[in-house]
Amino acid sequence: MKNVRSLLERRKRRVRFAIRQKAAGRPRLSVHRSNAHIYVQIIDDVAGTTLVSASSAENGGKGSNAEAAARVGKAIAERAVAAGLKTVVFDRGGYLFHGRVKALADAAREGGLDF
Repeated sequence: MKNVRSLLERRKRRVRFAIRQKAAGRPRLSVHRSNAHIYVQIIDDVAGTTLVSASSAENGGKGSNAEAAARVGKAIAERAVAAGLKTVVFDRGGYLFHGRVKALADAAREGGLDF
């Protein structure tokens, strides 16, 4: 039986492959979730650069709950709009779309990002 980490990696590869097929040149909003924090960045896959990033670990913040994820989603939306980005492709990174990941996505949508 495969371990949990390898199954997560397979899901992540499958999700990213599907996203790249449908992205049509849009930047990718990538989410990483750890036990202590949640991290998000907007990546331009064509150039291979990170355009904007945010995390719950910034400024010594505490946060491994949905409220912290919502704050991070709002922060990434504000930074993206300031950088001139409106439409992105959401990359949940192999994580299920519920809980902290869903809270982050909803807050980013409310902040002005379109995906």
